[in-house]
Amino acid sequence: MSKSPNAIIRRRILAAGAIMVLVGFSTLIVRLFNIQIVNAEEYQREAASQQLQVTELSATRGTIYDRNGNVLAMSSTAWTVCISPVSIKNDTQKELIVSGLSEILGVSEEYVREKCERNSGYEIIKKRIDKALAEEVTTFASNNKISAIHLDEDVSRKYPYENFAASVLGFVNVDNIGAYGLEAYYNKTLSGTSGKIVSAKNAWGSDMPFDYSELYSSEDGNSLVTTIDEGIQYFVEKHLELAVKEHDVQQRACAIAMDPNTGKILAMATKGDFDPNQYSLVADSVQEQIDALPEDERAEALQEAQFDQWRNKAISDPYEPGSVFKIITLAAAIESNTTVLGDTFDCPGYIQVGDRKISCWKTFGHGHQTLADAIKNSCNPAFITIGLRMGLTNFNYYFEAFGLTDKTGIDLPGEAKSIYHDPDTMSEIDLASSSFGQTFKVTPIELITAVCAAVNGGTLYEPYIVEQVVSSDGTVVIQNEPNAVRQVISEETSEIVRTMLEKVVSEGSGKTAKVPGYSIGGKTGTSEKLDKTNNDGEVEKYVSSFLAVAPADDPQIVILLLLDEAQMENPYGSVVAAPVVGAMLSDILPYMGIEPSYTEEELEAMTGKVKDVTGNIVHDALTTLRLQGYSVTVSGSGTTVVSQLPEGGSKLSAGGTVTLYTEEALIPKEVEVPDVIGKSVTEVNNAIIGAGLKLKLVGVSESAKDQVAYSQNPAAGTKVYPDTVVEVTFTVGTGDGKDGGE
Repeated sequence: MSKSPNAIIRRRILAAGAIMVLVGFSTLIVRLFNIQIVNAEEYQREAASQQLQVTELSATRGTIYDRNGNVLAMSSTAWTVCISPVSIKNDTQKELIVSGLSEILGVSEEYVREKCERNSGYEIIKKRIDKALAEEVTTFASNNKISAIHLDEDVSRKYPYENFAASVLGFVNVDNIGAYGLEAYYNKTLSGTSGKIVSAKNAWGSDMPFDYSELYSSEDGNSLVTTIDEGIQYFVEKHLELAVKEHDVQQRACAIAMDPNTGKILAMATKGDFDPNQYSLVADSVQEQIDALPEDERAEALQEAQFDQWRNKAISDPYEPGSVFKIITLAAAIESNTTVLGDTFDCPGYIQVGDRKISCWKTFGHGHQTLADAIKNSCNPAFITIGLRMGLTNFNYYFEAFGLTDKTGIDLPGEAKSIYHDPDTMSEIDLASSSFGQTFKVTPIELITAVCAAVNGGTLYEPYIVEQVVSSDGTVVIQNEPNAVRQVISEETSEIVRTMLEKVVSEGSGKTAKVPGYSIGGKTGTSEKLDKTNNDGEVEKYVSSFLAVAPADDPQIVILLLLDEAQMENPYGSVVAAPVVGAMLSDILPYMGIEPSYTEEELEAMTGKVKDVTGNIVHDALTTLRLQGYSVTVSGSGTTVVSQLPEGGSKLSAGGTVTLYTEEALIPKEVEVPDVIGKSVTEVNNAIIGAGLKLKLVGVSESAKDQVAYSQNPAAGTKVYPDTVVEVTFTVGTGDGKDGGE
């Protein structure tokens, strides 16, 4: 019986379907074979890249210490706030997270919302928050039962002192990477190696049962022990910051303190500077200027202001050194034997070089003078004569030998190089101006390094700021030693230079840098900024500077200070800069344990009567009282003395303390001296001390009984300031009521 056409068609369809299924399965089998067998490793890697989540374990950044072990920069525990967007339950919870985290963390709601709307299991909201904020976030998440908010433990960088050694230390950015200063230069050393946890996650960011979880431990960074001395750094910064305010310095100021016998940097500061803890903030006065600009100009102005405050002026800004450079000219001339100690010079107030008349700073001249007089008077014509005698070949040889044609190699980022005349095209006029420190530029670090060679016996040392690199377990990994680059001049020449520099301070233009009891050498500098002239071609901007060597006969410290564009009618370094360095040394030398030894002349100057310094700027007042042999404390943040205790004209023995007040509100109120005549020693002591005064007992005998006060000075009822000394004389028996007050 023949089959119906419909049955044949159905059979054919089924056969075709079976063939298609067989072909499909064959293709699938081949595909699976390729995936699971032939290309298994490739697909496993791809799957792992999609399924594995890496959680970074931050390494602890190394600590930065001063040379005495004081912490200058350290890492501390912090927390990173993150969320799991796929774990957010609904829109209501999302908006709660947006508003809550925005308020707590100080970030915009738009930023948090954008993070919440991502198809992700891990999004960072804010890095490195402190403990207080972390606890606030935890409380918020707990109270609102939000499991999508997490806190990861992290580390943050802390600098214990605001605006302290900022230009040296630098800072780290939001990713904990060194951006400026030592933090940048030694970033790899300090950073260590981050660890990580690699674990399996599903598409929703939750743990999945997958046999893969591995820990790679972090390795903490090494620490730095610097050559910076916290105490010396403090004194340098204190006086530098005050000087900037006193003289309204426009282009910042800097100072370097260096050990001339090793090249170690004991202190380095630039003012104004910044707080490394809040490095993006600029000074209020600068921010006000930025806010006053059109809105489209503010971002660029802010960035420029930030870069300016971060820049380390001591190593990055070449300047014309002016008369401080005469130290180098002097040393080179003596060493080359083109000038000898018996040479004399005549200064009518100018010198003619070719077709150019070059003036002395003293317009009517210094007259006839010796070599020692020439350096003491900082006479330009004399030093032009010295330079011309030396000649181009000798001058350029020693300019290079003192390291002034190269970077010093200090271990800080951003060191600039000097700008100087090409020896092949240098003219006689160029030599004349260069001899007294004009028409070329060096950095402060280059200049102080060269001067250290001139006074330390003649050896040029490479300056450095990190003494040791120490591992996290305390092992010294690197020990840096002084690097003597070359011998530039002889010990004999260096001794002559030191002797002449001492005369500059004891007798010459550097008198305001004197510190009684100490032998100080120094050199003033007032350099013209030749690239900043007015419409008439006249120089209007100056750099006022001073360099000091102490003690002059056995240098232990050299300090260079410069104030760039001090706003004064008389911007001479002797007037503006020398008193500041003198104040620094009066604090630093006793701190260093260097004992004073007073000359007869210094002892005679200690008259016992306090001079009136009210109305003076603080550093001028400090100089006046320092030369009288007094210790001085300053109360207030002002720049002018409004009151002093004891008052001007008061008797005070040498070594006594005078307090200067720069703010009216801080001046103590007068108290009345109590009447103690006829009272016992105990009663007198209670009355005087109780009134806030000091007591000096006269005539008290341990063996005598019933002693009573016979006289007192100041007299009872006198109005005096707290801590005034009241002298009370005692006798046996009952006093007669006489008042010994004057």
